[in-house]
Amino acid sequence: MLSAGRDMAAPSAALRQRRAAPGGGGPEAPGGAAAGAAAAAGAAGGGAVLPVSPGTFWLTRIVLLRAVALLYLVAFLVAYHQNKQLIGEKGLLPCKLYLQSVKKYFKGKINLDALSYAPTIIWFLDWSDMDSILDNISLVGLATSAFVLVTGCANMVLMAVLWALYLSLVNVGQICAMGTWQ
Repeated sequence: MLSAGRDMAAPSAALRQRRAAPGGGGPEAPGGAAAGAAAAAGAAGGGAVLPVSPGTFWLTRIVLLRAVALLYLVAFLVAYHQNKQLIGEKGLLPCKLYLQSVKKYFKGKINLDALSYAPTIIWFLDWSDMDSILDNISLVGLATSAFVLVTGCANMVLMAVLWALYLSLVNVGQICAMGTWQ
């Protein structure tokens, strides 16, 4: 049976200390135990290592942002190719009929209740040519996500635009129950 002693302890504090810069201007007091351990670790490693500033997650931010942009790019590309056949004017479940039935359910008004039931920006657009509306929404989302993917630059406004555009497409689709599975 192992005893919880020195063998089971966490690594020593010297391994967790940041190595001092070549000028010796580290946060530790000169001559302290941590400074001596950091100097010994630097000498054993074969050279001085530049300090990493705390709180910078630039690589994580770039990878995560571009991964989300890639997901949006694929989603809008699929939406561009399939929306006319699925929720277009002559699609399986036309979104124009769905929005008209939601509007009828809420007594012909597009109010906060209708917006919370089916949140989409299509409520505020002209419904005369629904196929072009669906194509334009997916093309704007495709261009915005491609911009974020290529440049890696995005702010909260761009990400909110991508979210609102995709939410608008998703919420006018319905559950397809064309048959019963037994």
